Amino acid sequence: MADGPDRPAGVTRSSTRLDNYVDRYAARTRGMTASEIRALFAVASRPEVVSLAGGMPNISGLPLDVVGGAIDELVRTNGPTAMQYGSGQGDPVLREQICEVMRLEGIEAHPDDVVVTVGSQQAVDLVTRIFCDPGDVVLCEAPSYVGALGVFRAYECDVVHVEMDGDGLVPSALEQAIASVQASGRRIKFLYTIPNFHNPAGVTLAPERRQEVLRICREADVLIMEDNPYGLLGFDGEPPRAMRADEAERVIYLGSFSKTFAPGFRVGWVLAPHAVREKLVLAQESATLCPPSFSQMAVSSYLRSHDWQGQVKQFREMYRERRDAMVEALDDMMPATARWNVPDGGFYVWLTLPPGLDAKAMLPRAVTARVAYVPGTAFFSDGFGSQSMRLSYCYPSPERIREGVRRLVGVIEEEMELRQTFGALPSGSTPAPPSAERGYESPNSDLS
Repeated sequence: MADGPDRPAGVTRSSTRLDNYVDRYAARTRGMTASEIRALFAVASRPEVVSLAGGMPNISGLPLDVVGGAIDELVRTNGPTAMQYGSGQGDPVLREQICEVMRLEGIEAHPDDVVVTVGSQQAVDLVTRIFCDPGDVVLCEAPSYVGALGVFRAYECDVVHVEMDGDGLVPSALEQAIASVQASGRRIKFLYTIPNFHNPAGVTLAPERRQEVLRICREADVLIMEDNPYGLLGFDGEPPRAMRADEAERVIYLGSFSKTFAPGFRVGWVLAPHAVREKLVLAQESATLCPPSFSQMAVSSYLRSHDWQGQVKQFREMYRERRDAMVEALDDMMPATARWNVPDGGFYVWLTLPPGLDAKAMLPRAVTARVAYVPGTAFFSDGFGSQSMRLSYCYPSPERIREGVRRLVGVIEEEMELRQTFGALPSGSTPAPPSAERGYESPNSDLS
């Protein structure tokens, strides 16, 4: 084969086969696939495209002079330590500060039971690694966080989805799922849940349901992995009380500074029962030796030198403004038969399209119209969610959000006209009258 313009002289392909190593990979790699969100990044990052897809925090309001000053002081006063290997469990000062952060959600914990991780994504990975064998069952809300689903696939877990509605996970559905799995002879390792300002559904688990979920899992001997990156980003009132605050031995709690500070530092954590903590440290040491000392100490310095709670309040107000812009645009422009929720915090709106439309099939036409979103199928392990999509309001300005919704509505209306023209919808039919309240639609409403 001749050398191509981008290939160094003398370097040729060994064959025309796409992957010469396919027969060598471990069986678990069959579950490793690129997420639909990652596949969108190249397109969504183009300046002409309004991206309502990614969940990238907007850190434009972060005081970079304060952050820079904190890092400068860190290097001058403690640089040799910050740039050296550290503990596999994480910096002890930061672990104490993490306990102070969690206290805002009602959690009383000891720093010895905190393990610092490379973002909460690694925390999901480590917990799954120490608990799950191939074929074990993980219960997840329907829909669920795409990054966690990818971890569960990689460890060859069987994901069983549990229904949600406007008040979060449905306790009766959880009981039914547990009974069904146990009747089949399979073992449930844990329930993975995002109780606050859910990604992607945008809903929050009602306080009375939290107690029900805790009771059900206690009686069924099922652990809970509580993933809570958005808990401090509510728009009204105090942060919701964490499930871990009421159940120390059965709940493994995950937190992150990616949403309340900056994601580039990649600092998250796990709060676990003491015995589990030991296994997590061993897993951390085998994966990374230790989480990055510099990132941890930089976050610690920021927390110590800055009014970080005041900064979180500013983030909340910014995201509230963007949430309002998206909801108002949806109210003004979206077809009457579409449904969406109004989140009380976090980054996301879950939208269900008019009957007959497929969000994944529609995506190429949306990108052509210069707007991007994430199809609902990305958030299910079983192919469901085709009628839904996740819309993110965290990063674009309010003006860009409104323009993105306008473009999206244009694509939806064209799709409805096409389907009516070609017989997918009955000729001459009219949409059902709008609901009296344009509020929450169940995340799995398209399954009914």
